[in-house]
Amino acid sequence: MQQKEITLFDKTFEPYLTESEILEKIKQLAAELDSFYSGKKPLFIAILNGSFMFAADLFKQLTIEAEICFIKLASYKGTKSTGHVITAIGLDTDITNRHIIILEDIIDTGKTLHEFLPQVHNQQPASLKVAVLLHKPEAKKFDVPIDYCCFTIPNRFVLGYGLDYDGYGRNLKEIYQLKPTE
Repeated sequence: MQQKEITLFDKTFEPYLTESEILEKIKQLAAELDSFYSGKKPLFIAILNGSFMFAADLFKQLTIEAEICFIKLASYKGTKSTGHVITAIGLDTDITNRHIIILEDIIDTGKTLHEFLPQVHNQQPASLKVAVLLHKPEAKKFDVPIDYCCFTIPNRFVLGYGLDYDGYGRNLKEIYQLKPTE
């Protein structure tokens, strides 16, 4: 079925990635993680709110023994980064000597992970990797490692599949891009 443009508040978004494209990439990522982390019992740390769909779909595809926990970090208001990372729900699991995979919905400026990763490193995990659904290299302001990436995208605001515009649109099964103004 053909996706259509959607309007949310004052913005129009056009189709970008279909549900099947997203799920296929996640299935490929799960196979790679299954292979690398076999026997290691990794802990996945999903960053809320945006990564909940990515984390759930990825976790359903994994066949290895693994755990998942969630933390809440925020740095966006509307379509712009606020420049400040707020920790609303912190990490309450001991990660010393654990294999950790951070799950993030999108890395654009890199500020969120730039501030969070040192906190994780201080807890001395056995290994630390970052898996991201979407990466916007053109928006990069902070150098953060990306070990697994499903999609590299242009520097346009995206919505859907967990990503929101002022709290709305997370429930869309597809990903939409902000339509350029003419």
